[in-house]
Amino acid sequence: MREIFDAAGARGFVHARDVDADAETGLDPDEPVVLASVFKIPIALEYARQAAAGELDRTERLTVTAADKDGGIGVSGCADDVSLTLRDLAHLMLTLSDNAATDVLLRRVGLERVQATLAGLGLTRTRLIGGCAELFDQIRAELGDVDLEELRDEQVRRLAVRDPERTTSATPRETTTLLSMIWRDEAGPAEACAEVRAIMSRQVWPHRLASGFGDEVKVSGKTGTLWGVRNEAAVVEYPDGKRYAVAVFVRTAALGFRHPAADAAIGRAARVAVDRLRA
Repeated sequence: MREIFDAAGARGFVHARDVDADAETGLDPDEPVVLASVFKIPIALEYARQAAAGELDRTERLTVTAADKDGGIGVSGCADDVSLTLRDLAHLMLTLSDNAATDVLLRRVGLERVQATLAGLGLTRTRLIGGCAELFDQIRAELGDVDLEELRDEQVRRLAVRDPERTTSATPRETTTLLSMIWRDEAGPAEACAEVRAIMSRQVWPHRLASGFGDEVKVSGKTGTLWGVRNEAAVVEYPDGKRYAVAVFVRTAALGFRHPAADAAIGRAARVAVDRLRA
């Protein structure tokens, strides 16, 4: 795995585990890593737990306004206000990584509830400082009025959002622990875990972790991207019924948002890790 990342000009952090057994493998699996949008998985879990408990109605509608949008994917880039149900917000949050949908849903379920659930599951090294808006606020507080499209590399490298000690973060091992608990119906009611699994199975991005596996392998994942940060956490399920939780976090020297070599390295490293477990 280290050779794979070296060839891509990156440093990788990996953990993979058999969901239904004790086998595991990895590369620096207990190092802290920046989650980026992988943090949307515990938000989805908390939404699904509250829905399963009857604390909220999946068909409740909330409106995404201009104040929630960052010009990105999904409703984040829509010109007009959009009204969506909670379950559709969760769908866009995980399948497209829609930031506006994430923040609206997080306000509804409550950051403190997400944090309490993580603590209750024993994930003490996984921390969320807020939603996407808080991450962007953190950037703006450091940079002032600088146009994000005109940032210099030295400015980007100093940003707190790239430092796991100062932003939303976890470890690869804790990330696969969370995924394994969701896939074993141990992260909440079975109904809630099944809902999160179903949404993650519909993620649209095939260029990272899924690129390491053939069409016969089901991959349910969530990506995460920031300057010089490329991640994916997923569960891969083989036709023989074996299931593996895999988390790959990559830091690249290049800070651009397009890095096909690093994306491909995520898939290759994940495949190496899973093949080792299957062997």
